[in-house]
Amino acid sequence: MKILAIDTSSKNCSVSIVEVQENKKFNIIAQENSDDERTHSVKLMPMVDDMLKKSNLSLNDIDLLACCLGPGSFTGIRIGIATIKAFADAKNIPTVGVTSLESLAYNIKNAENVCSIIDCKHNNVYCAAFSKENEQYNQTVENISNNIEKVLDIVKEKMSLCKITFVGDGSILYKELIEEKFAEYDISFAEDNIQSGISLAKSAYFKFIQGKAGDSNNISPLYLRKSQAELLNKQ
Repeated sequence: MKILAIDTSSKNCSVSIVEVQENKKFNIIAQENSDDERTHSVKLMPMVDDMLKKSNLSLNDIDLLACCLGPGSFTGIRIGIATIKAFADAKNIPTVGVTSLESLAYNIKNAENVCSIIDCKHNNVYCAAFSKENEQYNQTVENISNNIEKVLDIVKEKMSLCKITFVGDGSILYKELIEEKFAEYDISFAEDNIQSGISLAKSAYFKFIQGKAGDSNNISPLYLRKSQAELLNKQ
């Protein structure tokens, strides 16, 4: 199975083509990341086209399309989802949507529990937690958007004293606070905190084998908070 995965929910635009072999081994055919100043709407399609050409593949060779649903950049999320929907409708390829928080968990290869934290400015974060079973991460703490202090209190309340790996740019930004809040826990911090099309593809595969794939109507944006424009409009 070949998976084309697109993540445009953060500053980093990430695209990957991953092949899943029978033993569930993930073979990276191609990957590209770009965090330059160009908008995702400008750089996404050339990245996809370039990777397909370098891999001697076309959309006809893709078995599953995966995209990030958010939370994250409102504009970026819409661009990624619209692109995947167009590919799915044009070639009748099944789609799977994955949250940015779940995708981040797959940056961690070996961890019993992972807490993903993404900064969304003004001391607010997006957060969720996952536990690993049979190579797959299952969500244990629902998607949250709130002040970092409140979020960490919720995570601590819902997760018993255990070993936790924190991942995401929010875990870097609020590392000292996390260490203080979870002083009695066995915690660690991920080295790879960038959202990746490869991690997205891995998560999408496990959702696919659970029967969670569908047509283009299967994917829609996940917004955990109002956009900055909406917030300003209310002032």
